Amino acid sequence: MKEIRYQTHGVCSRAIEIEVDDSGVITACRFEGGCNGNTQGVSRLVVGMKASEAAERLRGIRCGMRPTSCPDQLARALTEALAGETAGV
Repeated sequence: MKEIRYQTHGVCSRAIEIEVDDSGVITACRFEGGCNGNTQGVSRLVVGMKASEAAERLRGIRCGMRPTSCPDQLARALTEALAGETAGV
């Protein structure tokens, strides 16, 4: 089980806490701050999904004129965590 805490940048949420099991499946996801309904919805949708698939689907989503969004920040967190696994971290 891997527990990830990611400090977000450029969005309303402050951080994301994610748990990924040994087979790469997201078992928990929680945003701190942000648009409560939207972040709860994204969190519930990704639980049970492979982290790599969630990152691929959410990467690049923008919030208005911002170059990122809470879903994009989740994709970045997952991408960093997956890269760390392949680097032996």
